[in-house]
Amino acid sequence: MSSTPFDWTDEAARRRADAGLVRTLRPRPAETDLLDLASNDYLGLTRHPEVTGAAADAALRWGGGATGSRLVTGSTTLHAALEEELAAFCGFEAALVLSSGYAANLAALTALTGRDSLIVSDAGNHASIVDGCRLARAETAVVPHADPEAVHKTLRAHGGRALVVTDSVFSVDGDAAPLAELAGVCRAEGAALMVDDAHGLGVLGPGGRGAPAAAGLAGREDVATTVTLSKSLGSQGGAVLGPARVIAHLVNTARTFIFDTGLAPAAAGAALGALRLLRREPERAVRAGAVAAALFDGLTAAGLTAVRPDAAVVSVRAPSADSAVRWAADCRAAGVAVGCFRPPSVPDGISRLRLTARADLTGEQIARAVETVRRTAPAG
Repeated sequence: MSSTPFDWTDEAARRRADAGLVRTLRPRPAETDLLDLASNDYLGLTRHPEVTGAAADAALRWGGGATGSRLVTGSTTLHAALEEELAAFCGFEAALVLSSGYAANLAALTALTGRDSLIVSDAGNHASIVDGCRLARAETAVVPHADPEAVHKTLRAHGGRALVVTDSVFSVDGDAAPLAELAGVCRAEGAALMVDDAHGLGVLGPGGRGAPAAAGLAGREDVATTVTLSKSLGSQGGAVLGPARVIAHLVNTARTFIFDTGLAPAAAGAALGALRLLRREPERAVRAGAVAAALFDGLTAAGLTAVRPDAAVVSVRAPSADSAVRWAADCRAAGVAVGCFRPPSVPDGISRLRLTARADLTGEQIARAVETVRRTAPAG
């Protein structure tokens, strides 16, 4: 039998199947009867008429795409308005919009560090931060999860230019980083702090202004943050926020900004529409947190092992990767969509179901979700 250059992928596929780690795409229809606790639509805005209307208006006015990179033809007055209002809402001096939250993390980490600097990264950080550290060419020290003292010791041993990076809310378990303590450590050692607030924006802080605002860090000269527009704001894209000089540096040096096509006008319009709606209806942020707390209370009362949520993510432990997959499939068959996290998505190797609270869930829907997860739970 003749061989081909990609035959090795068959063996890789076999190993994934043996480990219970096969992933498949599941295209969803536009309309479904499934109760959605798998998406990141924390505020229930992705189908809100104001948000979809803003997206449609932007597409009709500016076209289907940005037509080029931000430094060529991909910047519109719509992008500028989104950056200005996003920075003002979150309490930072300036903002820069990119095509995804992933690209925003890569931009910030690669542009704000270098061969002569140190990155101190939490062991629970998102894969986009891990990849940004790898691309940055800086020395990277991975420290134990949510451990400011470990960060302090690492910075003190280095003694040079350094950046500490952490998720504000960790995407696997939904626990929050000790931002105030980390900021104090950074200030003591002269390091910068970068916060990925993907899961905090729209849920934490006054009116949903994010975890840095909640911790009193918004607008500080030694703090930068990244956000995604695809979760609470129900759209697509990402942004870096921070001091104006930091944003200007990214415009001139960040490769995922310079060489990537700009965010599509429809996505920019949707994000701006959602941001303005949140500013008018800050109670949505409070409701998202209340729904998460209700899910946690119901799940733990049913005897399941869940992590108390600090924002809108509720994590439920599963006995194994295979059982997590079956559990999620059984929930779906019963009409409730939940997330399923397995290695390598979970750095500690413990598989989980991941439920995301939405501000628009009713009490009846919360009870239905809890009962479905309880009834389908695997033994052990």
